[in-house]
Amino acid sequence: MEGVRCISSTLIQPSIHKAQNQRVELNPWDLRFLLIGPIQKGLLFPKPKPSAGDENNFIHRLKSSFSRTLNHFPPLAGRLATDELDHGTVSFFIDCNNAGALFVHSEAAGVTVSDIVEPVYVPSIVGSFFPLNGLTNYAGISEPLLGVQVTELADGVFVGCTMNHSVVDGTSFWHFMNSWSEISRGSIHLSKTPVFRRSFFENIDYPIRIPRSLVNQEQQLIDPPPLRERVFHFSKQSIAELKAKANSEVGTDNISSLQALLSHLWRSIVRNKKSIPDEEMTYCIWIGARPRLRHLPQQYFGNAIKSEKITMKAKEVQEQRVGNIAREMKRLISAQTEEEFTRDLESWITGPKEIEMASVVRNFTETSSSPQFDMYGNDFGWGRPIAVRSGLGNKLNDKLTLFCGAEEGSIDVEACLLPETLEAMACDDEFMDTVTI
Repeated sequence: MEGVRCISSTLIQPSIHKAQNQRVELNPWDLRFLLIGPIQKGLLFPKPKPSAGDENNFIHRLKSSFSRTLNHFPPLAGRLATDELDHGTVSFFIDCNNAGALFVHSEAAGVTVSDIVEPVYVPSIVGSFFPLNGLTNYAGISEPLLGVQVTELADGVFVGCTMNHSVVDGTSFWHFMNSWSEISRGSIHLSKTPVFRRSFFENIDYPIRIPRSLVNQEQQLIDPPPLRERVFHFSKQSIAELKAKANSEVGTDNISSLQALLSHLWRSIVRNKKSIPDEEMTYCIWIGARPRLRHLPQQYFGNAIKSEKITMKAKEVQEQRVGNIAREMKRLISAQTEEEFTRDLESWITGPKEIEMASVVRNFTETSSSPQFDMYGNDFGWGRPIAVRSGLGNKLNDKLTLFCGAEEGSIDVEACLLPETLEAMACDDEFMDTVTI
C-alpha cells in the first residue's frame, strides 16, 4: 500500500480578522490532560465529483469554510499560555491570539476506500491520515491546538482531525466538526453556538495554580506494545437482545443498551486475555458533566468529564453474568451527581495530579468517545461519511473507542488490543454471535 504525500500545509486564521485578547482559563478537567495526547477522529467519504475545470474545488471549499468556522471558535485558533506565579506554581490558559489552526492537504493515490473498511484489522496507514502526531497536549504552548488533514484517496477522501484534549472533550470536538460541516454546506448561522465562559463552576478561583514540577519537563508519549485495532459492528437488533438479556438476568428494566454492550465486551476481553483468576481487572468509564450540572449548558466548550472505575478479579468478571456487571456500571454512573462532580473539581485543585500514559496500570480497560455523538451527520457538501476511524493518539492496550454506526441504532467499537487477544475474541462464539460481519 502506497504512503501519504503532503501537497500543502497551511496555518488558517479566522476569516474575520479582529484583535483577540480573550483569555480562556483552563479548569481542572482541562488541566489533567496536559501530559497525554490529543483527540484524533476522522471521517471517510466518497470522492466528491469534480467541478468543471477545477478538480480540487472541494479543497478550496473546505479551507474557506474551515476559516469561517474558526470565527465562532477563537480558542482553536489560539495557543496555550502560562503565567509563572509565586511559590513554584504556574497557571495555564488559552490565549485566543489568532495564531492559526493547521490545514494539511495530502494524497494517498494508491489507497482505496475498500482498503480502509474491508480488512479485518484497521490498516496502519490510517494513522498517517492525521496531523500533529506524537505530541502531548502540553505542546499546545507552541503548536496548533487544532489540525485538520484532508487526504485524497483513489476513490475517496479522509478528513482527519486532531484537537488538543486540554481544550476539548468529545462533546466539544464533535460540536466543532458538526459546525464546520454545517458551514461548508452553506449555513450562515450555527445551530449550536459554543459557550466559552468558565463562570459556571462555582467555588473555583481563577487562575488555578498548579506546581510547576508537575509539568516542568517536556513529556514524551510512551511507545505501547505492538497492538492491533479491529472495528466490531453491533446492529440495533443485536444491541436490543443484549439489553433484554442483561435486564432479564438481574430482574430489572433500567439497564441501558450501552451498559449491556460494554459489560459484554469487558467479559470477552478478560476471558480471551486468559488472565490469572485472582488478577485485578479495572474498567474505566468517562462520564459527562453537562447533563448533571444544572447551570452548565450543552454548548459549553471545553472538558466536562470525569472518570470512574470498576475493579474486579478476573474470575469474578468471567463468573458474573452480563446483567450483573451492567448493573454495577449503572450503579456507578447513577452515583455521579452534581455534588460528586463538584467534589471532583475541588479535590483536584487541592491536590493536582496529571494523567500520564506511563501510569496506566496493567489489565486496565478504558472506554472513550460515545455513540451519542453526531458523526454521520457531517456532510461537507458531497454526502455522508462512509466510516469513522480514530488516530494514534492515546492508543493503549485494552482501549475501546465507541462510534455510532452508519445504520441508525447500531454501534461500532474500535478495539485496540494485543493481536493474540483479538484473535482469541474472533474465535469466541459467545462474543462473535453478537457481532455483525
